[in-house]
Amino acid sequence: MSIIVQNLVKEFEGKKVLDDISFTVNSGETLGVVGFSGSGKSTILKLICGLLYADSGKIQTTKGDIAMTFQYSALFDFLNVFENISFPLVERPEFKGKYSKKDLERIVAENLKILGLKDIEDKYPSELSGGMQKRVSFARAIVTKPSIILYDEPTAGLDPVSSTIIEDYIVSLKNELNATCMVVTHQLSTIKRATDKIIMLYKGKIVFKGTTEEFLKAENPYAKQFIDAAIEGPMDILQED
Repeated sequence: MSIIVQNLVKEFEGKKVLDDISFTVNSGETLGVVGFSGSGKSTILKLICGLLYADSGKIQTTKGDIAMTFQYSALFDFLNVFENISFPLVERPEFKGKYSKKDLERIVAENLKILGLKDIEDKYPSELSGGMQKRVSFARAIVTKPSIILYDEPTAGLDPVSSTIIEDYIVSLKNELNATCMVVTHQLSTIKRATDKIIMLYKGKIVFKGTTEEFLKAENPYAKQFIDAAIEGPMDILQED
């Protein structure tokens, strides 16, 4: 198992955002984390990568680097593409001083090629489309050869064609690195194209756990309401934050 989450609890201002959450993700699998806004999806990713700490419960991950891509790329505006992608290798203590400038140029070019990009090292984020910014953020995430990749709303704000490109790269990166992946998403296209199994959250609890195929059959009432984008169902959408 690459990610094991057991009885995870997280509270903010007395409200349980995650309430006794347990699941596993195996090596080479992609788990989709779905649910309506305010259900605690992104909180799970932040707990796994150490940006937040749990109030109780346990998170176990296999040895290796954990990478996270953020909803809106989170590139440094004042750095060009080369500097953004090489940043972890230049600044993180375990990599600092390990690579020469020539090494970094080669590594950045190789990672851009994996993402279908080339000859953009000197460009700044403001000169790139939204889809290209996403791919550059992916290149930065994989530059350390992570064993776990966490994606927070990777297709947010993208047109359908750009979304398809990003979804395909999520699959190809998993295969390229044999990585364990988690994808927080609202998008049915991302669920269909890029995930192997799904957990669905509502009011801090897991209300569905199974394969993507089982989720899309919508036999579970929570899954059905989500897929149909229905107001009526077991989830009280109008009361959600």
